[in-house]
Amino acid sequence: MLLTTSVGSLPKPDYLTTARSQARKGELDAKRLRALEEQATREWIATQEELGLDVLVDGEQYRGDMVAYFAEHLAGFAQSELVRSYGNRYYRKPIITGPVRRPRPMTVEWWRFAQGLTTRPVKGMLTGPYTIMDWSFNEHYPSRRAATLAIAQVVREEARDLERAGAQYIQVDEPAISTRPEEMDLAIEALGLVTRGLRAKTITHICYGDFKTIGPKLHRLPVDQIDLEFANRNFELLDFFKGRRFPKEIGLGVVDVHSHRTESRDEVVKGLRKALTVFRPEQLMVDPDCGLKTRTPEEAIAKLRVVVEATREVRETLGNGRRTGAKRRAKASAR
Repeated sequence: MLLTTSVGSLPKPDYLTTARSQARKGELDAKRLRALEEQATREWIATQEELGLDVLVDGEQYRGDMVAYFAEHLAGFAQSELVRSYGNRYYRKPIITGPVRRPRPMTVEWWRFAQGLTTRPVKGMLTGPYTIMDWSFNEHYPSRRAATLAIAQVVREEARDLERAGAQYIQVDEPAISTRPEEMDLAIEALGLVTRGLRAKTITHICYGDFKTIGPKLHRLPVDQIDLEFANRNFELLDFFKGRRFPKEIGLGVVDVHSHRTESRDEVVKGLRKALTVFRPEQLMVDPDCGLKTRTPEEAIAKLRVVVEATREVRETLGNGRRTGAKRRAKASAR
């Protein structure tokens, strides 16, 4: 119960950020860049093990934007000029210019590399079809639905290949669904195409948006676990779940990835205990609110450390309580 993990992305070390910039300018070849991406992945796997996380991520050291990365590896996409994402962050918004196809697996080789570095499970990490569609320009398909379902087929192929490679956890992130509640049914349909028949534990991450509007349909998302940000909202999102028998697992975001401040262990313990008044311990996996790529490596490590330490404290308290209860029941039955 209360397994710890990270949502997906982790910050790139300075040497890799510099190398990626050099590669874009033609000053560094692909082989050297790959070696540095592998080095950064090794470092993050080792760091997560040292911190004591239960389920690891590869840190996405070989990726840039979560949508642009997949568009770059799929046929049927072109790139626009830089488009503002949020704040001062920009990305090259993909353009759907033809039938979307997957010439080859996009993440499986990197997943195998990361999983080969540890005996702990490493999550397969994908961006969901609705989000890829919504964060792209569509110049080919007759409708948003047609584009989304076409993308769902290729994401489904990737998920199947990850499972065949041995992935026990497959996360399909869909942050865009919370910003267009009128298309929630489309997002559910497309995600269902991706996850149907998978034996791996399936997860989707949603990190912001209008939860009051999409909330009544959250239980219909065809995944085992829905990962949400709670810390950034001061755990107010718990109010939506109070009094409900929510049927799925919850990924509980307990530290705010948008803040440079590292939360204290007491703060995270308090948030966890508050969540346990709404959810069962077996229902929760604990992590940061979202990917940590916008933090410095030092900030990311500090936030992950407090996630692990606070969760261990709560887990130990729960374990002691259960052992005490079991002893009392044993004594009662002996009488």
